Amino acid sequence: MSQSSSASLAVSVSAPAGADTEVVAKPMRRRFTAEYKLRILRAAEHCSTGELGALLRREGLYSSHLTTWRRQREAGQLAGLAPQKRGPKPNPQAADLARLRRENERLQTRLQQAEAIIDAQKKLAQLFSLSLPTEPNEPK
Repeated sequence: MSQSSSASLAVSVSAPAGADTEVVAKPMRRRFTAEYKLRILRAAEHCSTGELGALLRREGLYSSHLTTWRRQREAGQLAGLAPQKRGPKPNPQAADLARLRRENERLQTRLQQAEAIIDAQKKLAQLFSLSLPTEPNEPK
């Protein structure tokens, strides 16, 4: 093969000038609204077999999308078609735990303030040589 024929081969194999061949660094997950899903399902129900494939190609969808969306629609109309949050589900006890921790911190702060006030009262009483009644459960 000569150099001119290999150069022409390289040109014929390359992508068309108008094609976008750039690879995106991080692909984004597609999200479909409930209205879009219902519109596509209605359009798919009115299509014949060949038209259904054209619809899927035009919209960039797979037949598995239709299957999943139909199941969701049968399970609970729009509630099943609404986008669902991905990832781990929140722990129902987490809110109670957070509330109890905040309350514990608040009570700890109040306890420290009360102890500081009591210590100041004791020091003032000693300063003025007053005797304060001692509590039975307080160590001497």
